[in-house]
Amino acid sequence: MNQGFPRLLGDIGGTNARWAWQSNENADLENISVQPCGASASLEESAKSYLKAHGYEGPSWAGIGIATAITGDEVRMTNNDWQFSISQFQRSLGLSRCLVINDFTSLALSLPALKAEDLRAIGGGTAVSGQTIALLGPGTGLGVSGLISDAQGQYRALSGEGGHVTLAATDDREAALIAALRKTFAHVSAERVLSGPGLVNLYLAVCATEGVTPQAFDPADVTDAAISRSDAQCVVAVEYFTLFLGSVAGNLALTLGSLGGVYIGGGIVPRLGAAFDDTLFRQRFEAKGRYEGLLQSMPVWLITASTPALVGASRALDVLP
Repeated sequence: MNQGFPRLLGDIGGTNARWAWQSNENADLENISVQPCGASASLEESAKSYLKAHGYEGPSWAGIGIATAITGDEVRMTNNDWQFSISQFQRSLGLSRCLVINDFTSLALSLPALKAEDLRAIGGGTAVSGQTIALLGPGTGLGVSGLISDAQGQYRALSGEGGHVTLAATDDREAALIAALRKTFAHVSAERVLSGPGLVNLYLAVCATEGVTPQAFDPADVTDAAISRSDAQCVVAVEYFTLFLGSVAGNLALTLGSLGGVYIGGGIVPRLGAAFDDTLFRQRFEAKGRYEGLLQSMPVWLITASTPALVGASRALDVLP
């Protein structure tokens, strides 16, 4: 048996827990499973449920990307009520090694392995090989990461909570939307609009600024109404979601100097389909004054692969201490 195998791999978001098994270093991931987090009381219960369902016993290592900041042994999720001790989880599953990292660090480590069919281009020029790569993605929250090349030419993933940066307005209408959001949230972060719950927040803000009584919509309702154009405020909410995402992505690209390109992950943008206007996104992504030309040269890709972060979780076990 190869060292570190078989592996239990996890990608844990605020809504769903994705699990997979890798039997050896040359094996593809198998029995990829998506479980609602609400179906289990804890990470341990979810993992054991997966192992039992597929008849697996005795994983040697586990690599898990999880949607929160990892600052020590005790982990508390941001958009989920799960909390756990990494060391206790390791003992309970009998693992010789358990690596728990931020979910977007895990996703970032998967980027070099993505193929053309795993991506959809959203304008820009050509990526510069070996240069910094930016990553962000709206899901239950807003994940942010990136890849920076070291002196040996190997990519190192960034770990942070960039989704919680303060959201900025670029015009009076955006300022009005943020002012409406501030009546609910003391700190209006990027995640407050660039996420599933953020779509609803934006919809409510649009209704407030237009003097319209909102309906009891959830994120899927807002998405469906924007796609079908059956609700004017939902259409406007998704337009501003697109604009805010372009602005935040452009800020990240400038901050990192991401000549290697910008990747958009998460489940929200793919679900929006044609309601996500590439042209609007690029306009706001590139609207950086004297650095507009630099942003115009940067390619952006939407990740369409279903479970790339699981590949990144295995990669993390190979490259992280």
